[in-house]
Amino acid sequence: MTETPRKPVHLAVYDTYADWETGHTTAHLTQHGHEVRTVGPAAGEPVTTMGGVRIQPDLALAGLRPEDSSLLILTGASLWDAGDALAPFAAKAREFLAAGVPVAAICGATAGLAREGLLDDRAHTSAVSFYLAGQPGYGGARHYVEADAVTDGDLITAGPTDPVAFAREVFARLDVYKPDVLDAWYRLFHDSDPSAYPVLMAAEEEEAANGV
Repeated sequence: MTETPRKPVHLAVYDTYADWETGHTTAHLTQHGHEVRTVGPAAGEPVTTMGGVRIQPDLALAGLRPEDSSLLILTGASLWDAGDALAPFAAKAREFLAAGVPVAAICGATAGLAREGLLDDRAHTSAVSFYLAGQPGYGGARHYVEADAVTDGDLITAGPTDPVAFAREVFARLDVYKPDVLDAWYRLFHDSDPSAYPVLMAAEEEEAANGV
């Protein structure tokens, strides 16, 4: 029986994208067989990250369809707090969630989702509660959770200081690791727990033996 090919994970990129927030997520997704494709505001126009790295997006936002994706990652960026330039990305997140395709948002991207009304009825987190409270139209204060990262159905949110917890939630949603291995991954990369290393090595050896 032929295995159904995985759909790509789509990473939103735009000027002032906070480089460090999604590095763990994309690196380990790629290492485990997930294709990561970048999505920018317009076709053929490179963007520059907060760290000064230029990225040529694989496709434009207008050409992205939920049915062609397994996950949309919205990164933090200074532009989320500077106006409505990134509002189309929040609108695309609405399309994804309506289609039952997960969305993962970190840092300033949570503010964009708040303004889009996507946090009003879902458990979520962000940098701090008052950051979202100041967003126009936000009505989800009762659903705010003080946590590193939160998953509610198809929506994952995290604050800017929690890229490892953010990655953990993405991996759990996409079944990248078995639960015990995911726990070890988090303990190693978040807590520098040396006891987690043998668990990950054993999992890698098992994958290699099974041709994964």
